[in-house]
Amino acid sequence: MTRRPPLYQPIPGSGLRPAGGLALAGSATAWFGRVALQPDGAGATLPVAELPRDIGDRLSARRPDICGLSLDQPRIMGILNVTPDSFSDGGDLATVHAAVARARTMAPEADILDIGGESTRPGADEVPVAEEIRRTAPVIRAIRDTGIATPISIDTRKAAVAEAALDAGADMVNDVSALRHDPDLGGVVASRGVPVCLMHARGAPKDMQADPRYDDVLVEVFDHLEQRIAAATSAGIAPDRIIADPGIGFGKTLQHNLILLRGLALYHGLGVPILLGASRKRFIGRIGQAEAAKDRMAGSIAVALHGVAQGAHILRVHDVKQTRQALRLHLAIHGDE
Repeated sequence: MTRRPPLYQPIPGSGLRPAGGLALAGSATAWFGRVALQPDGAGATLPVAELPRDIGDRLSARRPDICGLSLDQPRIMGILNVTPDSFSDGGDLATVHAAVARARTMAPEADILDIGGESTRPGADEVPVAEEIRRTAPVIRAIRDTGIATPISIDTRKAAVAEAALDAGADMVNDVSALRHDPDLGGVVASRGVPVCLMHARGAPKDMQADPRYDDVLVEVFDHLEQRIAAATSAGIAPDRIIADPGIGFGKTLQHNLILLRGLALYHGLGVPILLGASRKRFIGRIGQAEAAKDRMAGSIAVALHGVAQGAHILRVHDVKQTRQALRLHLAIHGDE
């Protein structure tokens, strides 16, 4: 049996970056001085000076801009669900007017608005294409008509929905299926030349939490994302327009989620920006003893700041203003000014 090459997991440092430390995936504040070997390093680590040159470059290089946004500092993606059944805010934005009002509130603090018309909560049913378009495209068009210029992401698995959203003024696609649900979506992204976020998920929302199992969740998620990035580039999507998301809560148990969060820096080995979407998720409620999703803001911010320390480039969150405040403090404390 052929042994796989090792994966290199940066071990983020704390405090000011020392001489010899490398920026973590281009971050202005996160850095690393050693790496752990995965999947079977059994605690073995290497100083960055002993890394192969190409590996060091891949783990430390600044990532390409996304939607005109530089990624040397973390960016906040505000969640704007126009669904009746999302786990946290389903039904809150039942009209175009309500959705635009929420966008106005988020826009001053959000770098990207992520608009979704199909719930991907555990157990959710699939929404017909026409209905998903009806929910999302008019909202995007109305946001643009009000003069809000914040980049907009369409959260969809479907090519026709993405096309309608892009025509209405969206700037990127966020696909929880990583181009597996609709074989035509990759072609749409490629032809329109927009960024796409590829997320790891095991199963569909309807059944993804039915006893998910992994031999090594950290490595298996890495391998899956690496394969989906290759599939995206084969579909004609430029590598500098790809983002990866390990899919916290999508076909994972509480323990799987914690392993992914502890090892989040491993995914910088994919060479693309990393998006972290953990806001208000069930594991936060279980650990933080907050049954209602809307009571999980503090825990969500704690996870977001952990992600920043691990070099995450985009934080997908519900509580935009509060996360921005926490992020400003984090960057002030850990910056060099």
